[in-house]
Amino acid sequence: MSAASDMSAIVLAVTGLTFIAMGLPALVRPAGMVRYFGLTATTADLRNEIRAVYGGFGVAFGGLLLATIVELPAYAPGILLAAAVALLGMAGGRLLGFTCERAGRWPWVFGIIEVAAGAALLTTLSG
Repeated sequence: MSAASDMSAIVLAVTGLTFIAMGLPALVRPAGMVRYFGLTATTADLRNEIRAVYGGFGVAFGGLLLATIVELPAYAPGILLAAAVALLGMAGGRLLGFTCERAGRWPWVFGIIEVAAGAALLTTLSG
């Protein structure tokens, strides 16, 4: 393996594991995910939505990123591009939100993570 492919594997592993680390708690304790934003998950519908968007999506996408390292290398460019665009799209939505109203600490933290992870995935496409 070359140094570039080693670095790509590290970026994929870290990003994939981060998605999974975010997703698993959302599946088990969905109310915990929205406390960062001053919300409470008081209805079954909201908890279901949290499990789907933060939980299921995160675990599935994280697993897919990890699979590109060993099982699906031929699909890696498309998967990486989709993941990068999704992350940068989330960051773009946050940026729009920041221009509309003052956000607290956690949206900024998550936005920085989204930009960094999206950019890191894009660099793996060229290297």
